[in-house]
Amino acid sequence: MTTEPVLRAPRLVALREELTLAEKVGLVTGATMWSTREVSRIGLRRMTFSDGPSGVRGEVWDERRPSLCLPSASALAASWDPGLVARAGTVLAGQAVERGVDVVLGPTINLHRSPRGGRHFEAYSEDPFLTGRTAAAYVAGLQAAGVAACPKHFVGNDSETERQTVDIRVGDRALHEVYLAPFEAAVRAGAWVVMSSYNRVGGTTMTESPLLAEPLKGEWGFDGVVVSDWTAVRSVASASAAQDLAMPGPAGVWAEGLLDAVTAGVVDERVLDDKVDRLLLLAARVGALDGGPARPAPPSVGDGRATAREIAREGLVLLDNDGLLPLGPDADLDIVVVGQAAVHPRIQGGGSATVVPDRVVTPLDGITAALRRSRVTHVLGAANDQVQPLDPDRVTDPVTGGPGVRVRLLDEHDRPLLDELRHTTALTWFGGDAPVARSSTVEVSVRWTPRDDGPARVGFAGVGDGRLTLDGATVLRARVEPEGHPIESVLVPPGTSTEVEVRAGVPVELVLRFRPSERKESLANATGVTLGAVTSAQEPRRLIAEAAQRAARADVAVVCVGTDAGAEAEGRDRRDLSLPGHQDELVRAVAAANPRTVVVVGSGAPVLTPWRDEVAAVLLSWFAGQEGGTALGEVLAGVAEPGGRLPTTWPAAEADVPVLDVRPVDGVLDYAEGVHVGHRGWLRSGAAPAWPFGHGLGYTTWEVGELRVPESHDARGPGPLRLATAVTNTGDRPGKCVLQVYASRPAGGPGYPARALVGYAVVRSGPGVTTTVEIDVEPRELARRAGDGWVVDPGPLCLAVGRSVTDLPVHATVELV
Repeated sequence: MTTEPVLRAPRLVALREELTLAEKVGLVTGATMWSTREVSRIGLRRMTFSDGPSGVRGEVWDERRPSLCLPSASALAASWDPGLVARAGTVLAGQAVERGVDVVLGPTINLHRSPRGGRHFEAYSEDPFLTGRTAAAYVAGLQAAGVAACPKHFVGNDSETERQTVDIRVGDRALHEVYLAPFEAAVRAGAWVVMSSYNRVGGTTMTESPLLAEPLKGEWGFDGVVVSDWTAVRSVASASAAQDLAMPGPAGVWAEGLLDAVTAGVVDERVLDDKVDRLLLLAARVGALDGGPARPAPPSVGDGRATAREIAREGLVLLDNDGLLPLGPDADLDIVVVGQAAVHPRIQGGGSATVVPDRVVTPLDGITAALRRSRVTHVLGAANDQVQPLDPDRVTDPVTGGPGVRVRLLDEHDRPLLDELRHTTALTWFGGDAPVARSSTVEVSVRWTPRDDGPARVGFAGVGDGRLTLDGATVLRARVEPEGHPIESVLVPPGTSTEVEVRAGVPVELVLRFRPSERKESLANATGVTLGAVTSAQEPRRLIAEAAQRAARADVAVVCVGTDAGAEAEGRDRRDLSLPGHQDELVRAVAAANPRTVVVVGSGAPVLTPWRDEVAAVLLSWFAGQEGGTALGEVLAGVAEPGGRLPTTWPAAEADVPVLDVRPVDGVLDYAEGVHVGHRGWLRSGAAPAWPFGHGLGYTTWEVGELRVPESHDARGPGPLRLATAVTNTGDRPGKCVLQVYASRPAGGPGYPARALVGYAVVRSGPGVTTTVEIDVEPRELARRAGDGWVVDPGPLCLAVGRSVTDLPVHATVELV
């Protein structure tokens, strides 16, 4: 790589020249878990990072300082609406400014290569074009308010198994056309920070990878900061690469050895200067330098909750509908809502992206509000066996008797280091200033009033030793072992529980004393523990039978199902694509009892739906954020249109998935499919999915007119290929059409995919309205990677337009010259 710094403002270069070598070395390692170092004598304050991308938590994980929780990234991408994505970024920028955050760690733009990837809820799509365009809009919306976006994880972190060490083996063409392409789009949109990943590519760990220099800083002209994923910098030698900032701090290999390496000439000081120059430029951009431009005020976007509702509506995908939906806002119906997910929905995926909102609108709440003339009731149907936090409305502080949870951190002599009132029994410390590193015991105490007569299951989640007492008597003593990386043991801890007898309305005192397992030095101030209960101790078949009996008497049944933290969470991949627990049995039993059954699926990525032909309608809500219940109710009632289209193919059977396995062999994961990822792989295999990429129904119908393209196009020139068509709303109500453009080579070609998404547009219109649509296809979308550049093969190119990758009624051919 070049050691010459990229062009900088003279003022910033002058500031760097004022720094001592020790100060420069200090700047390239974090000061804390979430911040960089300050150098007050040159007017440089610290810069604060925060996890994203669906909410901005800030430095402290604390429900007393709640954050807006938008729908998951897969829901945002399902909108296919760059304008809405940009507004989401702007809303999050406002949240960041309120919390003193300079850099939001998002968007996550790794690909849904295999549906078994456990963290896909945090990423956009299986398609590089849709992912890149969505990422570019997010970056633009966030940075317009002077808050840095940080696209992650560069590159190849498309699954979680052995993510710290796995070596991704991928051909050069697939690497550039598929996996690097979304990052290029984000960088060309102006991203100020990029996060390097844990994994290796081609044998080299990414914090030392030459890809950070070329193409990132060279071909693409990235002038920002490359920050490591937390603890991903593993050697002093990595400082000679294009890695700029090692997080977290203050400990780390650069903090311990970089000064000596530069002094000895092992690491060139000019390389260090380039890193410092980039950090100073970032500081200027986010307003962290005295005398620099002030951070602009975030543009007004109104109520963040309203944006959360809009994203949930626009991302909600109507997969199937036999005509039952919409029910109508004035419907007078007996509606039974079934499932644990109806009252305890997963609004977000598990892991570092988690935020704590101030409220959650459940599906039951939203349906009840939207269908006010109907009688809406709920039955559980089936419950999973995970420990859930206790309902805040059912607990009080045993010390004061008022609302809340008593939490103490105790030292090795049981002396309190911290004694405070919290609002939840799900507790996480991940950085911040709580004395977790010095405590040996976390004590959580509540007075809990059960809602129902026993038996009940109570327990805890957390890696370590726990003792749970009920009214002073020990009911559970257990050690929970870690699953996966230590970070995941903090963020998504496994749990254990036991059965106890309780009486409805009769308070009991629960006290958990929890001793976390020994933590790595870098995670010394990180602990996660939950005191809670399993939703139901009843036998699942009894609950399913009760749900079916109730459904038989209803006009409509709405069954809410979804994945849990054991299926989708950071740090682990999925064992299979089935819904956890007895949810498939529940759907089939309810559908057999009532053919007017609607199933609402809450997940971040595809699940199997073996009952899909047995129900009247299927809706995909994803992880719908804190306002998802309202959006669901509005869509069921027909007050709003289901605006989502699939950003990832949904399989009918796991055996049909063309790229499935995420398990490395001897530390290596081979991307042998090359460029044939997602819908490209499905088309090549010939297997039929349950629902194809781009699919989604609305409440109206559409007709696509003739496709107009030039006879020939010079794809090696700077101008785009422009195509035009007309779209008519042929239904009786307003609606949304996502018009998609796919390109293919009629005569095949050297490794081209069967079909590639190269453009799309969102059309909204009223009944009977015809809209003319023009879509530009950029030159790069017509090229392939060859050597160190891009090549356009001359010859005929087929363009197809429609509403999914398999619903393409209109075609035209253009000659590329």
